[in-house]
Amino acid sequence: MFGRLGGPIVISMVARLADFSSALRSAIRSSGLSLDRIQYRLQQRGVPVTVTSLSYWQSGRRRPERPASLTALAHLEQVLGLRAGALLGLLGPPRPRGRKPPGERSVPLDALWRDRQLISPLLSGMGVSTDTGVRVISLHDRIEIGADRNQRRMRVRQIVEAERDGVDRWVSVYDVEHPGQPLPRIVPIRSCTLGKLAQNRDAGVHVTEWLFDRPMARGETLIMEFELVHCGPFYPRSADTFTRMLRQRVRHYIAELQFHPATLPTFCRQYETAADGTNPTQPRDLTIAPSGRTHTVKLDIGPRACCFNWAWDSD
Repeated sequence: MFGRLGGPIVISMVARLADFSSALRSAIRSSGLSLDRIQYRLQQRGVPVTVTSLSYWQSGRRRPERPASLTALAHLEQVLGLRAGALLGLLGPPRPRGRKPPGERSVPLDALWRDRQLISPLLSGMGVSTDTGVRVISLHDRIEIGADRNQRRMRVRQIVEAERDGVDRWVSVYDVEHPGQPLPRIVPIRSCTLGKLAQNRDAGVHVTEWLFDRPMARGETLIMEFELVHCGPFYPRSADTFTRMLRQRVRHYIAELQFHPATLPTFCRQYETAADGTNPTQPRDLTIAPSGRTHTVKLDIGPRACCFNWAWDSD
């Protein structure tokens, strides 16, 4: 599918260019759009990208690496009239960000967020540690998108295992796509109650402590469920993306997206990155059923970020 600008002429030109920044410069030049106009069209899609970032990307000074930037890149391809993956496929190996031991099983929770200095004070202020002695065996996310294309709720169901005697809690971090959006209501459903809660509303981040029904013995498992509910209206637009940060290796990860049957998106794609947002995989198209459901299943995955993006023709 081609976008409204450029069409197959731009695509064939980009295909001959091996360098991401060169291809982006050529595509922008052929589109006839200024960087300001491109930024405006991305904002109309709910994708915030600064003109400075666009300039850096086309000059080669920087490149999109974080999950949010890679999602923006998918929308940028559409704005410029390129085929899906035309620019993403030209990204070379990620810049090194320090050495990591092979076979790494987990990373610190606050290391998964770009604004690490924002998450760490919330954790320390609660007096809790991300190392709760709990291992996630299976994780199932279900995200519901309404007819207005905004996010209604997210239900999380996970099976956890105690790695030592006496563990009785688990810690999670949630952030909204755009700072300033209202934070969702937190609803415990099964085998857990809400403990401490630390929020930074300006940044759109909250850290939640989940208390189990009772302390667990080493090797014992627990099935817990909770929801993040946007009460609305207004319901926040999620930039048409969803990212699950997996700080641990998980045996089974299922992500299920439920769109309203009356307003199905044109496409839904899934890709992954390393825990620090580097080394993105090639996006994979997911089939959306007439009921609006689509899903992906990952086995033995993490630490990684599992990312999704979608769009509608009318955007």
